[in-house]
Amino acid sequence: MEKVDFIKIKEVAPKDNYIIYVEFDDGKKVLYDLKNDIRNISAFQDLKNITGLFKLVKIDSSRTSVFWNDIIDLPSDWIYKAGTEIN
Repeated sequence: MEKVDFIKIKEVAPKDNYIIYVEFDDGKKVLYDLKNDIRNISAFQDLKNITGLFKLVKIDSSRTSVFWNDIIDLPSDWIYKAGTEIN
């Protein structure tokens, strides 16, 4: 069986306007905008509707996703591909 390398998250931080900053183990840094997710995924609307929830973003113990609660999470590979790379 082929070994799969998962993209590991080193750091996450909430920014203004439903954007998160994510840094990966390979040094790539991205900004990921959650406004489309909030608009299109009903569970993600809690990030807008529950005061303070967005700011509680955390990295899961495997470091392969970020999450806000038991329902709302994003996988590292999606953030890596869909985020806007910054220096």
